[in-house]
Amino acid sequence: MGRPRSFNIETALDRALRVFWCKGYEGASLSDLTRAMRINRPSLYGAFGNKEALFLRALDRYANGPAAFTSEALKASTARGVVERLWYGAADMQTGLRTPPGCLTVHGALACGEAADPVRRKLISSRHALEAALRQRFERAQSYGDLPTDSSPADLARYVVAIVHGMAVQAAGGASRDELQGIIRVALQAWPS
Repeated sequence: MGRPRSFNIETALDRALRVFWCKGYEGASLSDLTRAMRINRPSLYGAFGNKEALFLRALDRYANGPAAFTSEALKASTARGVVERLWYGAADMQTGLRTPPGCLTVHGALACGEAADPVRRKLISSRHALEAALRQRFERAQSYGDLPTDSSPADLARYVVAIVHGMAVQAAGGASRDELQGIIRVALQAWPS
C-alpha cells in the first residue's frame, strides 16, 4: 500500500489549471506543473495519470469554475440576453484579477504539435459545444418570435463565438475590461432586432 497523499488534490488541480491557462498545453512543462502544484512527478502521475489526463481534469475544472458563466448565460430569457451575459461574462473572466488573461480553450492548444493532437481535438470539441448550444438556443428563440425569421441561428452562433474568441485573444494581448466592453457595445449593434 502506498503512502497517503501529502497534498490537496483540488488545490493542486487549481494550480495546474493556472499554469495551463497561462502557458497552454505544450508550453506547460512537467517542471512548471510540479513546481506550481508543489508536488513531485511521481505524485503528479499517481494522482492524475499523465500530463494529458491532468490537462483534461483542469479543463473540466475550468468549465465548471471560471467559465461556468457560459451555462448560466444560456438561461437568459431572451436571445439578446444570452449574448449580453455571455460576452460580458467572458470580458469579466478574461480580464479578471484572479484569473490569467484570455481563455484556456482558445489559447490552450493553438500551437500544439502532433503529440498533443488529442488535447487540441478536445479543445476544438469544447468550443464547438458552445457554438452548438447557442445555435439550439437561438433556434428556440426564433420559434417563439424572439429572433427575426430571416436570421440564421447557426450564423448568429458562429458570430457570438467569434466575438468571445476574439476578445480572448485581445485580453491575452493586454486589452483591459473597458476595451473588451467597447468591443461588446459595437458588436451588439449588429444584433438582429
